[in-house]
Amino acid sequence: MKLKIAVLPGDGIGLEIVSQALEATKAVCAKFGHEVTYREALVGAAAIDAVGNPYPPETHALCMESSAVLFGAIGSPKYDNDPSAKVRPEQGLLAMRKQLGLYANIRPVTTFPSLIHKSPLRTDLVEGADFMCIRELTGGIYFGRPQGRSEDGETAYDTCVYTREEIERIIRLAYGYALKRRKKLTVVDKANVLATSRLWRQTAQRLEKEYPCVETEYMFVDNAAMQIIQWPKRFDVMVTENMFGDILTDEASVITGSLGMLPSASIGIHTSVFEPIHGSYPQAAGKDIANPLATILSAALMFEYTFGLQAEADAIREAVNASLAGKIVTEDIAGDGRAYKTSEVGKWITDYLYSRQISPHNA
Repeated sequence: MKLKIAVLPGDGIGLEIVSQALEATKAVCAKFGHEVTYREALVGAAAIDAVGNPYPPETHALCMESSAVLFGAIGSPKYDNDPSAKVRPEQGLLAMRKQLGLYANIRPVTTFPSLIHKSPLRTDLVEGADFMCIRELTGGIYFGRPQGRSEDGETAYDTCVYTREEIERIIRLAYGYALKRRKKLTVVDKANVLATSRLWRQTAQRLEKEYPCVETEYMFVDNAAMQIIQWPKRFDVMVTENMFGDILTDEASVITGSLGMLPSASIGIHTSVFEPIHGSYPQAAGKDIANPLATILSAALMFEYTFGLQAEADAIREAVNASLAGKIVTEDIAGDGRAYKTSEVGKWITDYLYSRQISPHNA
């Protein structure tokens, strides 16, 4: 198979972690006999500094002609600390989502046996937790209009807007994943207060009848936030709107023990983007200390979701689990053990993949 990938390192630690994921991707392709081609492009603060646009037309063109996008992170203190900045790196992320039609963000939340002790929750609560958060990504308050401030600057306003079509599209996607898993779907909203949430719930209740083999439950977002902490193992697939999903997925990611371990996939109409859930971590940029595992696991999602190559995805996950078991990890999860550099962890995983025996039925 021929794989054509757009590589967007972005800002901060993006260049370091994406380079390790790309090396793992090349190793898997070499072992399984695939041909991979890739090109890099600018996005975020790096793109603003270079061309004044956080998501340049050239970057969008590359994404559109690629089968998948491997993405790092966006964000820079240079712009965070300048309230007068008219163009911000995060605008590039929103533009990419909108122009590529990235309507669904998928975040698997799974625990790693060797990291359970780092979870803020008791072992009995978090051990075996395995659920999927599906967040609507191109609607809601982040994209709603009107948006702005009054002339005197004393009043600000944002508008949350959803159409039935947008809601139905992502609810159907969520049911599709539930059918492949444990056949349970949790629809999260605030239907007791918000009109948009009432449309979400009405739409989901109508679609529920088409999926009788899936157990569907409805939960207010505040209750969902509590349940994720009190009983994370009760969830299978969770679907919600943009802002609720932004908050809940960050909360869910912490219970596994490390933000540096969780990948994500943004499913698009034109192409899909694969990225770690953590930010650009500018304090660590250039120091070779950032955890590359979430980005490497994002590459596994790329093989699985875009190219339908399950064995290749499983090979990457096997390598990551082997690195954890062997304590070949960066400082964020090393504890009292040796802390390896970003490049050392990446090389260990790449070497593992090159040395792995591929059986004929997998090749």
